[in-house]
Amino acid sequence: MPDDNIRSATYTVPCEDYVHVVEFSPFDCGSPASLLAYGGNEYVVVGACRFKEEDTEIEGVEFKSLRVFMHGVRVDAIAWSPETRLDKLPQVIRFCTAAADRKLRLWTSDLQNSHECDMKVMEGHTSYINQLVFEPTEGKQIASISDDHTCRLWDLNGNETTSFTLRSPGVSVCWHPEDAFKLLVAEKKGTIRFYDLVTQHAILSLDSGQVPLMSADWCLTNTIKVGAVAANDWVIWDITRSSYPLEKRPAHVDRARHFRWSRAQENLFATTGYPGKISSQLLVHHLGHPQPVMIGSASVGAGLSWHRTLPLCVIGGDRKLFFWMTEM
Repeated sequence: MPDDNIRSATYTVPCEDYVHVVEFSPFDCGSPASLLAYGGNEYVVVGACRFKEEDTEIEGVEFKSLRVFMHGVRVDAIAWSPETRLDKLPQVIRFCTAAADRKLRLWTSDLQNSHECDMKVMEGHTSYINQLVFEPTEGKQIASISDDHTCRLWDLNGNETTSFTLRSPGVSVCWHPEDAFKLLVAEKKGTIRFYDLVTQHAILSLDSGQVPLMSADWCLTNTIKVGAVAANDWVIWDITRSSYPLEKRPAHVDRARHFRWSRAQENLFATTGYPGKISSQLLVHHLGHPQPVMIGSASVGAGLSWHRTLPLCVIGGDRKLFFWMTEM
């Protein structure tokens, strides 16, 4: 692919710290701005952002920090709660973090008092936690997945309610957007299972055909589609057709790291490579296009998240957030 397609970020926002993880809220919080949280070595910043694509009076991007949460330990993953609201009083910001000390922390704040917030610690995992997610309809449960070969469910009081034993390190977990009893669990050795949370049994499994599988995502706008990155390739399944991939293509030279579906467009998805010696690559792909529709390059990169309504994704870096808009 010609190098003239390599693009620097559409927008950047400066940060105080190295950004290890960044997440747009996937939920409508009742505000015209989008909520975004990013985590560094010591703290989590929650902010609201708007882009000129949403409001022509904005020059590029407008980022307003709402609250800094002192975390005290490196942040490895962040998940937003659907209970987060900015259009009611008191306002509610609720999210959960996974940290380098193998603990989950559930944070709740009304943004009123700069020092006060409710924080619960959840302990149980014995190795690195790769991802966590809230049950998306009511937000009363959290699922987390770890290198310790378990996927665990927690209530908001911090109690572990269910644990699934896996056959290899767990890399990704996704909740079905409407069915609160269906959970996708992806393992490093290439297996993705769908669990029924009522019977606590796997009801379907997919096989990537290659390893290591590093990241998987459920297409929330069309839930028959599941995507992942395994070894250097992206792979996509139609779960109604086969347990083997419908399509796969090589994407990254030095192993792929993340796979995320766009929330705005069901055929759009992004993958990232491992931060290499020179730069970290972000590729945006469109099903039906043989080549990536966009290649982004950042000096270092961590995390990957899509805007709730725009074809715009973000990755973190060294004291920066990088945003790429995909022209559709």
